[in-house]
Amino acid sequence: MPDTHGLQRRDFLKRVGWAAGAAALGGTRLFVPGASAALRHDDPYGQIHFPVTQLGRAAPPARVALVKGSDRYDIVFRSLKLIEDEVLSSIGNKKILIKPNIVLADCAACVTHVDAIRAVLDFLAPHVKSQILIGESSVQNTMEGFRYNGYLRLEKEYNSRIMDLNLDAFQHRYVLGLNNQPSRIRIIQTLLDPDLYVISVARMKTHNYVFVTLSIKNVIMASPLNDYKTNDKGLMHQAAPARHDLLHYNMFHIGQEVFPDLAVIDGFVGIEGNGPAWGSPIASHVALAGRDAVATDITATRVMGFDPRTVNYLTAMAEAGMGQGDYGKIQLLGTPLEECIMKYKPNQRMAELYKI
Repeated sequence: MPDTHGLQRRDFLKRVGWAAGAAALGGTRLFVPGASAALRHDDPYGQIHFPVTQLGRAAPPARVALVKGSDRYDIVFRSLKLIEDEVLSSIGNKKILIKPNIVLADCAACVTHVDAIRAVLDFLAPHVKSQILIGESSVQNTMEGFRYNGYLRLEKEYNSRIMDLNLDAFQHRYVLGLNNQPSRIRIIQTLLDPDLYVISVARMKTHNYVFVTLSIKNVIMASPLNDYKTNDKGLMHQAAPARHDLLHYNMFHIGQEVFPDLAVIDGFVGIEGNGPAWGSPIASHVALAGRDAVATDITATRVMGFDPRTVNYLTAMAEAGMGQGDYGKIQLLGTPLEECIMKYKPNQRMAELYKI
């Protein structure tokens, strides 16, 4: 991957607003910045390219912990210990929210396992004395998801509080919808709080719109409100899946304000094929952790056997300086990468679109 340049998230939001408006008003097909040249040449609609590489500062080098082993709790805990100093120094006085992935209440195979959350809580316990929030905003009943997957007992075991983020207040933002028209979307207020330290604990999975779903998507796609009457998550991807789907751009856009402070990926048993919820379990026996969510998700994508340059939202975020995308500037700690690489089957839709 080439060296990347970028800028801070909130700064960038103000500076690219003109481009989103141009796409909506002009009917021009919006292409997410950062997609490889091989994916650009066949766009029949014309393209808008953000000059993001000229606007900001290069992302700093990143460290990503990658640990392979035979016990889920152990490898998640050890991955965090490898980056302990930088994690603890980054928390400061912020309130902590752990964000698991409970995509469907009764789909244990596609949910972040409760033992991965325990590993994170045990890592934090000696250093963090304030109550830790564990929050989710599922497409189904969130509390039922917590109950079905054994999360409620965490309130008794730790100084923690289970939180249904779908019951939170919200603020309005805009995303691009059908025909690149702007759609007003409700974003959960808690996830917009700059004083909140968000720890994304995601399961390693394939996806039917954006190829992979890891720590970044776990947080950004939690932010649209589902009040159990109307679910705004669907506003992020209103069209049929495409190689340069609007979900890539909308995650890139919302990610200027909603983003993980710490990425933890439970790849002990991932989901391949028709993920995120209907795929097949695959035993990878790995865990990853990193302060740089872009670098961590890129590394996880490589572990899954995919080329990260194919995943438009990751390359866009790397080019914008939201994280490090240059392999040469990502220091891997723990188990060597070559000992961890698997060959995940992609979602069938993605396999057809990308001809793989």
